[in-house]
Amino acid sequence: MGLKQNLHKLKEKYKGTKIAPAFGAFHTFLYTPNDTAKAGTHIKAADDLKRTMNIVIIALIPCLIFAMFNAGYQQYLALGEIQAVSGGFFSSEFWTMDNLIVGLWKILPLVFVSYGVGLGVEFIFATIKDHEVEEGYLVTGMLVPLIVPIDIPIWMLTVAVIFGVVIGKEVFGGTGMNVLNPALTIRAFLFFAYPTWMSGDKVWVHGAVARTNEIAAGSTADAMSGETILGSLAQGNNVIESADSIWNAFYGFIPGSVGETSTLLILLGGLFLIFTKIGSWRIMLSSVLGALVMGLIFNGVADAGIISEGSNFYGLMNTTFWHHLLIGGFAFGVVYMATDPVTGSQTNKGKWIYGFLIGFLSIMIRVFNPAYPEGVMLAILLMNVFAPTIDHYVVKANVKRRLKRLKTIKA
Repeated sequence: MGLKQNLHKLKEKYKGTKIAPAFGAFHTFLYTPNDTAKAGTHIKAADDLKRTMNIVIIALIPCLIFAMFNAGYQQYLALGEIQAVSGGFFSSEFWTMDNLIVGLWKILPLVFVSYGVGLGVEFIFATIKDHEVEEGYLVTGMLVPLIVPIDIPIWMLTVAVIFGVVIGKEVFGGTGMNVLNPALTIRAFLFFAYPTWMSGDKVWVHGAVARTNEIAAGSTADAMSGETILGSLAQGNNVIESADSIWNAFYGFIPGSVGETSTLLILLGGLFLIFTKIGSWRIMLSSVLGALVMGLIFNGVADAGIISEGSNFYGLMNTTFWHHLLIGGFAFGVVYMATDPVTGSQTNKGKWIYGFLIGFLSIMIRVFNPAYPEGVMLAILLMNVFAPTIDHYVVKANVKRRLKRLKTIKA
């Protein structure tokens, strides 16, 4: 007898008990359900929650693989053991086994902890509440390791995942009921609870924090810097005007959170999600438009001399408007988290408003908060809260317009 039949028998045997959701979860994760409708009119479609989650994970895998190489590359580059890549995206200086080994050693534990702890919490809640374990955490479990610094302590990630799953998801009723994006809830918890591990110029490159501690203890080791482009711009340093720096930012050969540096791969992942009709192109496009509009406004303010060059805001405000799309976590947030179908707007017009405000607010927060020069996380979380309100007024406007049309017809 095969594994599928055994799991189904166990699921039926323990039906109604506390451990039934565990067998049901394994059965659903590995196979399509045995219990299907036999009669009546039903909508037939090839997609379900599991397939939807798996497609998003497939779109994330290139970012994960690139992150593993980039982790080693950034470490060896900071140590001065290698030279910066010069051969484009497929440079042999980047895709080396040495770089990959560092990435495997540092990133795979983050993935295992994210899935192990998150799914463990979901199993516990499913057992307590006696409901099926759903596949909603499959994507969150992959997103979390990609939006944190490379050297984030495992215990911190564990605490944050527990908080994010319980407070950001389960208290609302589980998958499909949450108001806030769970992955961003986890990152927000990390940032506000442990800010020194989520910002600065040392946390983005493996070994930089440890090297700093060695120097503080009297070691003769040379310092390692892993400052991001956003951090440098916030300090007033213009570091992304040359063609090489722009291409490096586009390819992803820069420090940053584990998997959000390669705009090229994020763009390809976004196109894949649009093609499979999983991600909303309206949200993606409107977010980009909102960011460009806000960037143009800031460029105009800087060019007009309203803000002096010595101001804390000037560096990012004077950054060429479209460069904002290539740096920080903007692209990653817009493609993989703003398009979350649960926490985003549901109406077509609402998606345009929702996405535009995310892009607009992302750049505004990025410029006006130099201590934390990134805004996409806070912008998406804020708009998650207002998404139902946006849809409410869009629907209300549609109803009002139809009633007006009805009165015209009757007249």
